Amino acid sequence: MKVLLLSRYGQLGASSRLRSYQYLPYLESQGFRITVAPFFKDEYLERFYAGHGKSLLYSFDGYTRRIASLMGLRAYGLIWIEAEALPWLPAWIETAMARAGIPYVVDYDDAIFHRYDRHANPVIRKILGDKIDRVMRHSKAVIAGSEYLAERATKAGAARVALIPTSIDLNRYPQNPTEPNDIFTIGWIGSPTTAQYLRNLNAVLSAIARNHPVRIKVVGAEAAHLRLPDVDIEYRDWSEQTEVDEIRRFDIGIMPLSDTPWERGKCGYKLIQYMGCHKSVVASPVGANLRIVEHGVNGFLASTESEWRAALLELLHNADLRIRLGQAGRATVEREYCTAVNGPKMARILSEACGQ
Repeated sequence: MKVLLLSRYGQLGASSRLRSYQYLPYLESQGFRITVAPFFKDEYLERFYAGHGKSLLYSFDGYTRRIASLMGLRAYGLIWIEAEALPWLPAWIETAMARAGIPYVVDYDDAIFHRYDRHANPVIRKILGDKIDRVMRHSKAVIAGSEYLAERATKAGAARVALIPTSIDLNRYPQNPTEPNDIFTIGWIGSPTTAQYLRNLNAVLSAIARNHPVRIKVVGAEAAHLRLPDVDIEYRDWSEQTEVDEIRRFDIGIMPLSDTPWERGKCGYKLIQYMGCHKSVVASPVGANLRIVEHGVNGFLASTESEWRAALLELLHNADLRIRLGQAGRATVEREYCTAVNGPKMARILSEACGQ
């Protein structure tokens, strides 16, 4: 079956890499022939992560390239869309495909609909507020990375809603855990955008560091949001080749979030990575985190500063607990959050969407 994948990013974009690209070798082994057409080139994210902001030039290039890709839709048996065909425009393309009998599936790992229906500009809300609902409703299937996203698709009237959590390829994650660090190391991995949530822990981390030797390790962002002048903070650049090694140097992994509609759509990828590396975790009880973390079994959930402080201190003082939670976390990933489990599910959804 020939499939056109309208992804948002190239290999540097986490959403595209995790929601589609990492499944391509398996899907091709199952008879799929997939043409990849990203909206943005990797240069767009390289520029953004280097602190140069979003480029209108690259955005214009993205629309030009996407429109060119859309000219050949009838050559494919299925269109696989990441979020939407044309950002910030009405659902014209998706509606036209449905009317023309061109089947498509659409995948979400973020609450993209809130970009429109909760926009500060009332004109955007009026014109695009129900755009993603329309995209979902006309699709053959919505593939959702979290229950929050799946619930929205169901309410929108999608013909089929499939929950496939964001997953990792366990072939990249060694079976054996690492030894504890000499200095207790609290780790976080992410992007310059998601680093904003670290500010929620400034007071907690400062209080712990005043009384205990700790190191904070931040991978993927210059943590300007951390205000910890007396704390040992190590910043590391992110790369796909080194990310697993960086996480394996943590003692625990953290995922703080704010509790807002946008965050409720997040898929907990950090937690899955930490767990894949046998690391115990502490996370905000928001969105997919509530499904991934079983409190006290494979990690801790913490809402308030006192809960965060208590969880971090308990893990700091109890190496055996860290090991036990880390083992349980790895087992969780092996059972539910790896490509070996979810690859066949993806193949089945794509096959059924085009009637095979």
